[in-house]
Parts: sequence; C-alpha cells; structure tokens
Amino acid sequence: SFGVIADVQYADADDGYDFSGSRRRYYRQSLTLLQNAVEAWVTERPPLSFVLQLGDSIDGLNARRGEAEGALAQVLEVLRRLPVPVHHAWGNHELYNFSRARLARSDLSSRPAGAAAGPPAGDCQAYHFSPAPRFRFVLLDAYDLSTLGREPDSPRYKEALRLLREKNPNDDLNDPAGLQEPQFVEFNGGFSQAQLDWFNEVLKLSDENQEKVVVTGHLPIHPDASDRVSVAWNYQDALSVIHSHQCVVCFLAGHMHDGGYCLDSHGVHHLTLEGVIETPSESNAFGTIYVCKDKMILKGRGRISDRVMHF
Repeated sequence: SFGVIADVQYADADDGYDFSGSRRRYYRQSLTLLQNAVEAWVTERPPLSFVLQLGDSIDGLNARRGEAEGALAQVLEVLRRLPVPVHHAWGNHELYNFSRARLARSDLSSRPAGAAAGPPAGDCQAYHFSPAPRFRFVLLDAYDLSTLGREPDSPRYKEALRLLREKNPNDDLNDPAGLQEPQFVEFNGGFSQAQLDWFNEVLKLSDENQEKVVVTGHLPIHPDASDRVSVAWNYQDALSVIHSHQCVVCFLAGHMHDGGYCLDSHGVHHLTLEGVIETPSESNAFGTIYVCKDKMILKGRGRISDRVMHF
C-alpha cells in the first residue's frame, strides 16, 4: 500500500484566489491538511511502503515573497515524520520557486543515486523503482521540456520557448484563449524525446518480466481525466509509449485541482488527484492505495473518492 497526495501549494499567506479570481486557495491551512494526512499514514496497519507526493508542494507565491526556502523546509519537516520513503514529482510551482539545479540538490529530488534509475540525458528527474515483486513504479519528469526552472540562455530553455511560441501566439504565454491545442501554456511542460525513449525501454523490460507498472507525474496525460488545458504538452507521445506495451495499469497525476478519472481504450486507469490547496478546513484531499494481484483499491479522504481499479 502507498499514500498519494497532490498540490499542497503551501504558503504562509492569507487565503487567496486562483488566476481567474474565482477559486479559493487556502494557502496557510494546506500545511495542516498535509499534517493530517501524515498522521493518518503513520497509523496505517500494515504500514505503507511509501508515499507519492505528486508535485506543487509549495506555492509560487513564496518566490514573490522571498519565502521559498522557509516554506519548503516546513513541508519537508512534516513529511519527514513518515517512517517510509516519499517519492516527489516536480510541478510548475516548485519551478516558480527554484531552478532545476537547486531542486536537484534538495530533498525533493527523490531519484535514487546511480544512473541506472533514470535517463542519461541532461538533468531529467525521471526514475523507476520496484517496491514489490512484479510491480514497478515509473516517475516521469513532466517539465523536462519546459521554460520553467531553466536559465533563459540555455539551449533547453530556448528549445522549449520556440515550441511554446510556435503553438501559442498569445502575448501572455499562460493564456490558452483561441489555441487549437490549449495545453500549450507556460505553466505546463512536456517530455523530451530522450525521456520518452528511456520510458519505452523501461516498459519493454517490464513486459519481458511480466510486471505491472504504475506511471506517475505531475501533469495528466489523458484529456478525459483532466480538462483540455491541464494535460502535458505532448501527452499523446507519452500515451503512445504506454499503449505500445502490455504492462501499464495506471497513471497517477495532480495539477488539476478538481481531480479526474477515466479508463482509456487500452484498459489503463488515469487518476488525477484533487488538490489540497483548494480544500476547505473541514475536508481533506489524500488517499491510500492498496495493491492486490488483480486490482488497486483507493481509499480516499475528504474530496478524494474511493475507487477500485481492476487490471
């Protein structure tokens, strides 16, 4: 069994609203909800194997207030109370606060030491691990291809900006208005070809070893488990890798605070978790997933519904 949580977006700030001004965000209280989740996970019996933190652990507000380091320290302090590993996806809000280089030196870099865990190309944070026989988890880096967290004079930044401007002619690159492919906004990102090639090789090995695979990352990769704006830039490429193999049973994501779910045409479950940041104090937004040989059972808390995912 393992814990799942997404979009804590903590900041020591009064409640505010999203960019549209219509959705309330509970910045300060999100840390309390994270504490509630950790307290519940600590008492789980039998104990969890690990926890997945699906990105946006602190809010971009911290960068503007000069409080990024302090906010991250508070979130990590709460997560350290867990007696099990925490695997971290990087979201856009981490990259509003820190460069990729700084994140790689932080406790949000949960990629195991050793090149075998991830792709050899660049600073991609994707990796895989096997917590139990015949079961593998692949954590993708959904901002490998992105302008966020990179130096503007770097080749990777220029490549991402060129792609973004090609797809999004709006003055504000976070504005999806009028776009044929509305996911091409700056707060999203994508997967480099090097990462996709590596991902394909990992799944090929899992096919050969008759493993079941759960894939995870901050951004959803199926529009039916999200809205059309919130998916990864090249979500179709990630889907086509998954669909060319037999082993993947589920894709877990965050980013879209309303959450979402679909069972795709190849029998893969796509689960997008509701975000902690938009959860009122009397509720919560975390879950525990119990893995059986033919299904995964999600026990949700608060806004996250219970679900059985057969495979």
